[in-house]
Amino acid sequence: MYPHELFLGIHLYGVMIALGILACFLVLYFLGKNQNIAPSFIDFTFYNAIFAIAFGFFSATLFQATYNYIDNPEEGFTLGNGFTFIGGLIGGVATFLIVYFILRKKLSGTLLELLPIAPSCITIAHAFGRIGCAFAGCCYGMETDSAIAMYNHGAWRIPVQLYESTFLFILFGVLTILLVKKNFKQTMPIYLVAYGIFRFVIEYFRGDERGKLFGSDLISPSQFWSILMVVIGIALFFLLRYLYKKEELKKAETPTQKEEINEQA
Repeated sequence: MYPHELFLGIHLYGVMIALGILACFLVLYFLGKNQNIAPSFIDFTFYNAIFAIAFGFFSATLFQATYNYIDNPEEGFTLGNGFTFIGGLIGGVATFLIVYFILRKKLSGTLLELLPIAPSCITIAHAFGRIGCAFAGCCYGMETDSAIAMYNHGAWRIPVQLYESTFLFILFGVLTILLVKKNFKQTMPIYLVAYGIFRFVIEYFRGDERGKLFGSDLISPSQFWSILMVVIGIALFFLLRYLYKKEELKKAETPTQKEEINEQA
């Protein structure tokens, strides 16, 4: 395994997580400006995201602790024995949405404006995080005789962390280009479907113990959530198509209404 401690107790896993969060916020400000989102709403998103990320880490370990308990109840329910990204994503997104809907009437922007930006922020942070997993030795792959392998837990293994990181960097590039160059707003459904499918497949090449969700070995907990991500992504595509079309019609009608008022005057 690669050395992952730098100095004074600083680990490369933590460094990668920090770089991922920094990249996430840089992308947020860049795309927010590109999409003409009100600076005050971007600032709200920044602070809300910090709170959501903090709770997301707790949620990630809470989900994993639940899986471990279902898999082996004799060991009891213990936090801190691993993380799961999808569990963190669920907790973080839920936290962000709760705060948003509580304060939405006081905000200068809408969730519909922010939604196309979010996948780029998530994927860039996650991509760096998976590199951190490679340094930390977690989330490792199955043993392999392939020339492309990483030495981990006493064996040469499939470097699933780096495969996932590569996929996420590519997905980040595709989503960002679609938004910036093509003004394509449906990036969230693409993210949910693309990552859901990829994560479902890559789970078959994982070699670490990830616990159980329903006490069954048929699919892993992450594969269950991956299926749900794909279903939500497909449903969200049609919902957003309706909402964006409704918004366009609203914008198109506004000048006409003003002209009618002027004519009557």
